[in-house]
Amino acid sequence: MDASNDLNALAAEHLAAARAAPHGRSAHLLLHQDPLRQTVIALTSGSALDEHNAPPAASLQVLRGSVRLTAASGDVELTPGRLHPIPQERHGLLALEDAVVLLTAVNP
Repeated sequence: MDASNDLNALAAEHLAAARAAPHGRSAHLLLHQDPLRQTVIALTSGSALDEHNAPPAASLQVLRGSVRLTAASGDVELTPGRLHPIPQERHGLLALEDAVVLLTAVNP
């Protein structure tokens, strides 16, 4: 198996990198086949991705830990195994504990 596509290995690697980073984050672009992008994002507890615009279509799957997806339409807490669409509005992400997510996005 190609280790660069092993989600468990990538989750462990990037969570370790996030723990060592001053900003508490680490990310890896796993797949980029226009218009599809998949990115593994690791965040330490309390770290966040500040509010930003949504791509035309996207989903977030939690691989480890728990996160809160924040948006004007309402916040959603997500735990391992949960898959949730990204709202079509500005949104942010907060790690409630050390967490790793898989972001799948379609950008034209």
